[in-house]
Amino acid sequence: MALTMLCLTLVVFFLVNLEPNLKKLAISQLDMRSTQEDLEKWLQRNGYRQNFFVRYGQWLGVMQKQPNVDPETGEAVPRFSYCDEPARAYYGGILQGDFGCSTKFKVPVSEKLFPALGATGILMFWVMVVMVPVSLLIGVLAGMREGTRTDRSLSVASITTTATPEYVSGVIFTVVFASWLGWLNGSAATATSQGVSFYNFTLPVMTMAIYGIGYIARMTRASMVEVMTQQYIRTARLKGLAFNAVVVKHALRNALIAPFTVIMLQFPWLLTGVVIVEVMFRYQGFGFTLVEAAGNNDIDLLLGCSLVSVFVVLSTQLISDIGYAFLNPRIRVQ
Repeated sequence: MALTMLCLTLVVFFLVNLEPNLKKLAISQLDMRSTQEDLEKWLQRNGYRQNFFVRYGQWLGVMQKQPNVDPETGEAVPRFSYCDEPARAYYGGILQGDFGCSTKFKVPVSEKLFPALGATGILMFWVMVVMVPVSLLIGVLAGMREGTRTDRSLSVASITTTATPEYVSGVIFTVVFASWLGWLNGSAATATSQGVSFYNFTLPVMTMAIYGIGYIARMTRASMVEVMTQQYIRTARLKGLAFNAVVVKHALRNALIAPFTVIMLQFPWLLTGVVIVEVMFRYQGFGFTLVEAAGNNDIDLLLGCSLVSVFVVLSTQLISDIGYAFLNPRIRVQ
């Protein structure tokens, strides 16, 4: 995991520090009418003309950040004064908990990134609360009686929701529930400042949950159908055990092993899904911050968001593997 994270951060660091991005960053910090000489002086003064691997090592925190020297006065100056960075050599990087400085919001990255993660964590929690029970219930009901009208109806509904992306369902829900009926608030921006409520949080939660419900339900149904054909299920039925008792006592636990892995893999998807939903509903969480960082060439903030994304993906993969081995005795025996 550490090696994978190192390789991915190196690739992202290379991409965000390409010359066009650096030029755009310098223009955004100076003026559209600035000359090439002015842009070059700004990049040199703020350390962007150092060796690529030196800068990467400084960002990681394994190499000292050297004081920037003003080309005109020759004095050591901090890279960004509004983040209180010292005008001296020091170790300050990811390993020291220093994520850098946001050029868009004029604050240290940690002061913008972690509150945004907290806001997205609240949104993701309610999405999972809605998505997981509903999808498991739909999948179990459809898989219990394969081929029946209930199975076909639920399967069609699941496929329909899975085929509908967030930017489509979000617009539909906003038009129907916020514009036409006037039941719900079409914006979740108030949730950031005024707190979460049913009125301002229902639409973004519905938009994100509706897509994942169909996918998890289909996987649960497939697992349930496979379990219901096993020999021990037939034996229990032949012994006279009621159908509902067979499902609850014997089939359900084994059928939920495979969906557990799928549910854990929804967390990385939620990080990408929140980008669309948070921008659409003006909810200032991780996705909104990521879009703002990318749109304004905020290099340090963009690197911080990328690091969090890589960590979440790798962590959920690890938890998924461990949880699958814990739930499936055959894996532990092997």
